Amino acid sequence: MNKAWHCIWLLALGARIATAQDWQPLYEHVDGDLQARLEARLAQNPEWARLIARKKMAIGLVDLNGDAPRFARINGDKMMYAASLPKIAILLAAYVSFEDGSLEETAAVRKDLGDMIRVSSNAAATRLIDQIGMRKIQAVLKDPQYGFYAEKRGGGLWLGKRYAKRGPRIGDPVNNISHGATATQVCRFFYLLSEGRLISPQRSGQMLADLSDPQLHHKFVSQVKLRAPGARMYRKSGTWKRWHSDAIMVRGTQWRNYILVGLIESENGEAILRSVLPAVEELIAPASQRLSP
Repeated sequence: MNKAWHCIWLLALGARIATAQDWQPLYEHVDGDLQARLEARLAQNPEWARLIARKKMAIGLVDLNGDAPRFARINGDKMMYAASLPKIAILLAAYVSFEDGSLEETAAVRKDLGDMIRVSSNAAATRLIDQIGMRKIQAVLKDPQYGFYAEKRGGGLWLGKRYAKRGPRIGDPVNNISHGATATQVCRFFYLLSEGRLISPQRSGQMLADLSDPQLHHKFVSQVKLRAPGARMYRKSGTWKRWHSDAIMVRGTQWRNYILVGLIESENGEAILRSVLPAVEELIAPASQRLSP
């Protein structure tokens, strides 16, 4: 993240938090019109419609334009295997551990955080898991302060296995998934970061910096680079066999300000995610922009 932009963002964020009296969680920002349009748009593609009906495709969208976010989701609370996407749970737990003093914020740890997110290094993720502790990561996810895993909502974000061949496997309590996510909870993660509400504005800014400058230029990133080369992107994705996931927050000029999450179980998942982003952008773009990249 550009340092000048980072400083400006923190100042603006601090002012917004200080004056905001009507902040509501993302659950309260489901927009009926956007929800109906998202459902209709995705249903136009027969392959997507089949996957959605079989609960093998989940999409979350947060339109960040305007004074309040507009949230829509398809199969939003359906927990799916998400491969490397749940490494964002390690990111959060690392910063919680910095705050409580149980993890030292060394240059080596900071490098592992960047490598884990930007190039999805399994070795870096596993080193961090071993230093933080699997149980600590899970406790952070279930902590009501964050609420990223809740049994009453069918699960959520979960990490229960090292990104290595060896080590115990702890499936989540509801679905027995080792590396899992729901579209709703991943949307919440990026939304709360954008609002400076994960740990503190300063720590949220640091986590956003770790999520910036993605080095894997596939799935959603490939389409944003094609359509809006100057946009800022904050991103984490995952792929394993037929499971494909991606999560991105785009901060562009004019109207490209949104969070998009996709979870797909399909051999064609990579191509589907590439196609979903421009389809979803149609829903939030001004009419004059909908036919041009």
